[in-house]
Amino acid sequence: MINNTLSCYTASTPSIDTEFDLADTGQKGIRQLESTLSSSPSVTLSISKRQTWLVFAAAVFLVTVPVFIEAPIVRSLPSLSLGLTAFWVWLSFRLMSRPATYVWGDLLLGFSWSWLAGAIYWGWLRWEPLWHLPVELIGLPFACWCLAKNWGKVGNWFYLGSLLGTVLTDVYFYIVDLMPYWRQIMRVDADVAPQILKNALIQVQTPWGQSWAIILALLLLTIGISPLGRNQRHWYAFSGAVLSTILVDSLFLLAAIAA
Repeated sequence: MINNTLSCYTASTPSIDTEFDLADTGQKGIRQLESTLSSSPSVTLSISKRQTWLVFAAAVFLVTVPVFIEAPIVRSLPSLSLGLTAFWVWLSFRLMSRPATYVWGDLLLGFSWSWLAGAIYWGWLRWEPLWHLPVELIGLPFACWCLAKNWGKVGNWFYLGSLLGTVLTDVYFYIVDLMPYWRQIMRVDADVAPQILKNALIQVQTPWGQSWAIILALLLLTIGISPLGRNQRHWYAFSGAVLSTILVDSLFLLAAIAA
């Protein structure tokens, strides 16, 4: 009977090797958990960094959109272009209603102000360059109010960056005395426009025109690159809008040269 009891006790008691195996398994599990937890912040940071650069690329794209897409529409169908502003606002709020797409809706809402200004000016007021900046400022009170409330930072900073680029471009037109060519090219037929562009290009190629082009380009570069070190999405939206101004202006310069 004693033998049977001892044999049962021996059979039910785990061996030393088994205890060590369980301990090793537990330690491995803990190490794997620690490794996962330690790597998670870097993975999250990588995803955040990638989205930040996507915001920058989207900002560049949205600044160039009015040049290649809105301009042809607004020339022939200004009312349609104006009506599309409501669609952009509706779509932006739909995207902002979902956490996964909130940032894109935020960016699109800021873009809608630029689109609205472009639709109004290029649709009905493009013959007078003096109206350009006042119309472009149409969304400024709303943007400032939203930023004061700490809401919609990505879209509103994008709008401010786009507005800053527009202001500096118009300042260059004033300084170099290109406004008369602006008025002419808006009133003549398409076959006469190339000659006006060539005359404007001569004005740009003067020492005065080249000097101010370099100064304003360096200013845009400085303002556009400086916020990139902050690694925040709204600053990348601002930088993308500012730096893309150089791209758009360069495209206009190439068009004048090609003419």
